[in-house]
Amino acid sequence: MRVFSDRREAGQALARALESFKARDPVVLGLPRGGVPVAYEVAKALGAPLDVFVVRKLGVPWQPELAMGAIASGDVLVRNESVLAGMRDADEALARVREQELAELERRERAYRSGRPAIPLGGRTVIVVDDGLATGSSMKAAVKALRVAGAERIVVAVPVGPPDTCRHLEALADELVCLERPSLFMAVGQWYEDFGQTQDEEVSELLRQASAGWAARV
Repeated sequence: MRVFSDRREAGQALARALESFKARDPVVLGLPRGGVPVAYEVAKALGAPLDVFVVRKLGVPWQPELAMGAIASGDVLVRNESVLAGMRDADEALARVREQELAELERRERAYRSGRPAIPLGGRTVIVVDDGLATGSSMKAAVKALRVAGAERIVVAVPVGPPDTCRHLEALADELVCLERPSLFMAVGQWYEDFGQTQDEEVSELLRQASAGWAARV
């Protein structure tokens, strides 16, 4: 199995596998933080606009790791009805946690976009990128949110992920591009030589560079 030197190199490899999508006029979305450097290389190679897609899990108040839903960029709400069905006062709890997480989502979007508007996704082919899949919970929430947002076709693209998670995403998205599916998988970071934490400042700068480059082309 291939080990990537860093997220940029992984993004370049992923871009080569996505070359056929260039003709579909896609929008490329990166899941922050680590997915954005990968997505930047994909967008640059495909000549596509790049944006960030922020997803925040809505955890059950007394069991935060259990998701009763998620919110995402564009004020999209995804409900986990199987969890909500077993909760007392579910709608009130969901609304309360949503309000808390919405504040953090909006803070991140302001920090990342620096006032630039989100790219409209309705009717578009969307390639949503992360630096890898583990449980895939954030990506699954992102795909569901993109359905609600009106994306016409959703392509999940990652450098690496375990086979079982990839199978789940294949069933959820329209297409999945995953370069490596190792059966012995412990963490995404083991498939990178450099897996240092991506900082907010790097996310903001990559989005700024991508926006400036796209503006120069159109």
